[in-house]
Amino acid sequence: MMNYRKMMMAAFTLALLSPAYAADVAGKWRAEFDTQIGIQKYTYEFKVDGDKITGKAAFEREQAKGEVDLKDVKVSGNDISFTEPLKFEDQEISITYKGTVSGDEMKLTRQVGDFATEELVAKRVKEPAGPPAETKQPKP
Repeated sequence: MMNYRKMMMAAFTLALLSPAYAADVAGKWRAEFDTQIGIQKYTYEFKVDGDKITGKAAFEREQAKGEVDLKDVKVSGNDISFTEPLKFEDQEISITYKGTVSGDEMKLTRQVGDFATEELVAKRVKEPAGPPAETKQPKP
């Protein structure tokens, strides 16, 4: 009976802690995908400060390049969502992203206003390691 109580208490504790887990999204992610208006290249960068997550997107599309702050970045478990504001002529269109993070891969569905839905995969950018440490040769 005592072991059963300990197991139940451990399971309950784990259940309470699991919502606090969030996928590691900090860093840069790259994606290239084909759309109705051609190939688009994106670099997303997310920063985590405590429970606050912010992001930016640098893009290259239709012979235009730019950078924009992402809005409403949310991570819950392996789920991620955020919004990219797009200024088109005199209108602002929201591009909403929803997807999942698994290790170094982020699978996203991107909804461009009422115009288009696109699937894409962003891959984590591995920062190069610093210069190799110098090794000292033993003196003869």
